[in-house]
Amino acid sequence: MAISSAMKKKKEKEEYWKRKELVFLVLYAIAFYAFIIHRSLQLSLDHEPELYALRPGWLLPPRLNDASDAQWRNFRANLPILTLVFSLFALLANSLRALFALKAKGMSFVWLLLSLAYLSYLHGACILFILSIASLNFLLVKMFARTKYFSPVLWLFNIFFLLCNRVYEGYSFSIFGQQLAYLDNYRGTFRWHICFNFVILRMISFGYDYHWAHQDPLFDQQKHIQRCHTCKSGKTCYRLLQERSVQKDKFSFSIYIAYLVYAPVYIAGPIISFNAFVSQLDTPQNNYTVKDISWYGLRWLISFSLMELMTHLFRYNAFAISRLWKLLSPMDIFIIGYGVLNFMWLKFSLIWRYFRFWSLICGVEAPENMPRCINNCCNLESFWKNWHASYNKWLVRYMYIPLGGYQRKLLNIWVIFTFVAIWHDLEWKLLSWAWLTCLFFIPEMVVKSAASTLQVESALGEFLLREISAAGGAITITSLMVANLVGYVIGPSGINWLFSQFLSRQGLPVMGGMFITFYVGTKLMFHIDEAMQRKH
Repeated sequence: MAISSAMKKKKEKEEYWKRKELVFLVLYAIAFYAFIIHRSLQLSLDHEPELYALRPGWLLPPRLNDASDAQWRNFRANLPILTLVFSLFALLANSLRALFALKAKGMSFVWLLLSLAYLSYLHGACILFILSIASLNFLLVKMFARTKYFSPVLWLFNIFFLLCNRVYEGYSFSIFGQQLAYLDNYRGTFRWHICFNFVILRMISFGYDYHWAHQDPLFDQQKHIQRCHTCKSGKTCYRLLQERSVQKDKFSFSIYIAYLVYAPVYIAGPIISFNAFVSQLDTPQNNYTVKDISWYGLRWLISFSLMELMTHLFRYNAFAISRLWKLLSPMDIFIIGYGVLNFMWLKFSLIWRYFRFWSLICGVEAPENMPRCINNCCNLESFWKNWHASYNKWLVRYMYIPLGGYQRKLLNIWVIFTFVAIWHDLEWKLLSWAWLTCLFFIPEMVVKSAASTLQVESALGEFLLREISAAGGAITITSLMVANLVGYVIGPSGINWLFSQFLSRQGLPVMGGMFITFYVGTKLMFHIDEAMQRKH
């Protein structure tokens, strides 16, 4: 009894100090964001005349809107027509499914017709390039799926077209003969080879899912159902949809093309595996009710409002593209860099969630691409699992595991991140970003491997481990900022300049403040994770 009482008092004391710590962390975070917002507003007002691509906004009193990011500008401008198109598509597809009790084959024809009409508007005559390459891939998969040459053939074919599409900027019809040159006048409104990067991922997914359908399954469905909370409740989780092989007759040409050009996720994702897509053509997703989807849409509107406030009040991206940040102090460079990364996270989150919302309405669940906020990831592994998460799932299933998985992790990350960089675009700064990320990954993997063997029993040991982990998290977040700024803002040529700024007499105190802030942020993340664990 005495031991039990002592343990109880010890636990109460720990909880008391954790609550005190949490209060301090929250107060620090509030002060940090108050300072960031105040300084961002001041910078935006002071440098407004020197910034590019500012357009009249709607906010009162009248303020200019930062429309410097082409991707966000185009998405925002096309929202009304996209919403109208997807509303009609959802109404037609769901009505036909309900009226005629359509399954995979019937729904594939419905989505094939709707999606091809959509692509004809987007790409015009260039839809011929998409269908031709896709047809060749289908033939190669069917020919080599049961042979030992399957993987090299599939990868060589797809990487060849990934590179050629970029080098030749989507090709000109005239190179195939002057009699076809007139088709260059009907290239649609959107460059087909930009969207085709996603089609390549789907072609590889189809290939491997067909290849594995002819092998003995490694996935233990019964064991998964016993362990998965979603599946135990009578629903079907995305992982089960992805890992469970479908019947071989589902690997038909019509279903394959419907999968490649499925309209709701065609432009930007999220990425769905072939198995998961086909399963949901047969039986619409049941994880999200009408209420859940409505709440998801409302959350999207709230996030969109936040983005509107950000682009009207702050000029983060305009600072980045105007190169004006080079004239700022180290503190202001940090604020702009931090702001750019948050802008990018919110932009991608809005784009991906918009298309995922329409896919859910149409009965097909796609993975959530941004399940966690960028400010709630304190290690590289967590960050990449939660940034473009559907792509991460794709990379794990179709690259990481076939390359040898955990046993060759140190080698695998170099191959995977190089592919990720090339998949995004043929630019040196993206390759620099990829290789910097790999360099930062190595010490994290070594430390995690060493930490997994440690057995901490004393209170002092737990305290020291927590403090070391928080310090490691601060270093990781700094590394992530550097890698992403190199990849998306300053490029490899700006690395030396960036370090010279922050290692100067004026920059060192800023570096110290950054480290303390990220240390505090990491500890706050620990508290959030612990609260989530208690909840579940």
